[in-house]
Amino acid sequence: MPPPAFSATAGRRHDAWAFRLARTGDWLRRHQRAVRRLQWGVVIIYAVLLIGPNLIPLPGRSAHVWNDLTLFAQFVFWGIWWPGVLLSMLLFGRLWCGLLCPEGALSEAVSRRGRGRATPRWMRWPGWPFAAFVLTTVYGQLVSVYQYPGPALVILGGSTVAAIVVGYLYGRNHRVWCRYLCPVNGVFGLLAKLAPMHYGADMEAWARTAPDQGRTTQVTCAPLVPLRGLDSASGCHMCGRCAGFRDAIELRPRAPGSEVVQRGGLATRWESLLTITGLMGVAPGAFLWSASPWFIAIKLQLASWLVDAGILWPLQARLPWWLLTDYPGRNDVMTVLDGATLLIFVFAAAGVLTLAIAAPLLVAARILGPLRDLRRFHHLALALLPVAACGVILGLSAQTVTLLRADGVALPWVPEARATALALASSWSVVLLWQIAGRYARRSRRAIAALAGAGGIIAGLSPWLLLFWVW
Repeated sequence: MPPPAFSATAGRRHDAWAFRLARTGDWLRRHQRAVRRLQWGVVIIYAVLLIGPNLIPLPGRSAHVWNDLTLFAQFVFWGIWWPGVLLSMLLFGRLWCGLLCPEGALSEAVSRRGRGRATPRWMRWPGWPFAAFVLTTVYGQLVSVYQYPGPALVILGGSTVAAIVVGYLYGRNHRVWCRYLCPVNGVFGLLAKLAPMHYGADMEAWARTAPDQGRTTQVTCAPLVPLRGLDSASGCHMCGRCAGFRDAIELRPRAPGSEVVQRGGLATRWESLLTITGLMGVAPGAFLWSASPWFIAIKLQLASWLVDAGILWPLQARLPWWLLTDYPGRNDVMTVLDGATLLIFVFAAAGVLTLAIAAPLLVAARILGPLRDLRRFHHLALALLPVAACGVILGLSAQTVTLLRADGVALPWVPEARATALALASSWSVVLLWQIAGRYARRSRRAIAALAGAGGIIAGLSPWLLLFWVW
């Protein structure tokens, strides 16, 4: 019996989509000079937005996004740039890294004339993506990176300088900084697992084609990704240079989230830690503290204890602006007590959320089998990536909403849009939980495990419900 007509149509559409993607990959390979020009254009825009606001006074009361460089830069960086970059990871993989990222372009350019030293062992520690993300996130809150150009220059500019130095010292024509030390490398690698496209290698074609044959014969993979057997979007920068290598590598479509389901069994504890504690613990805590009544309660309790003990200096002491927010002219000053309370709140929130999210996943993993090596737990943790990504994107976009509303732009649809985004992300995570559970069990155990794991999704939603609808 012939297949139904709709199946044939769907197959033709898939083939057409695959053909277009493969052609796009080949186009990128043939136009690397245009890509480099685009990268340098982004570098210039990045430099102007990062350095320019530090050369002019802070905006006054009459300043607006459209007539003040500082507010415009804040709007672009935190309201459009970073939310857009994270969203692009879900849609296109790490295309931003390979085609647009100024740090990657600068680091690679410098490495071409650098010393080319071997990458030291300490730099290859697998915990750097988690540690760098947490430290950068918390430090940014202490210095109010979203509100002032100086902290943005310190954090973003410091990261860029470090990328240049690492590029000069280590690697030749490679992005050593991007591979090992970039503060958002781990986050980008996780979100790219959800993308509906990736560069993949056909092992049969690889085996029958000599290295000096194919549409391209010489490839230097800047992010140091092994090309043989390439089937993950996590480390690939989507630059297109390897398209056609040995007639085996091409840009391919795939089902969104399929890498999480099919290859998530290889997930590590660092990926689980970054997903649960980093994206779903530290990041929400960093967004919540300024709106939380609990922060005020903690601060008042600490102040009461200090006063009773006769220790007053934490209530009065201030630090330089690059260590702790200090802008007395704008009535925005953090004392040592404020900074300590912020740290307590963020890390307490991260700890509570980590336990609340991880516990249901541990139960689900135990239902699916023994917990001897925690591989099932790490695999299930990746199912939470849609909710984790959605929360962080909404948290960053809150800056967009704040700036636009301050300029009189009415946005009555924002609550509904946020609720829709969280609902869609939660549904996607539920589907991934169901698919992952199906790789380890069938029927009732699969359903019970997925239901237990859904408790982690609910716990992950709780901070955003508090931020957007309760507080």
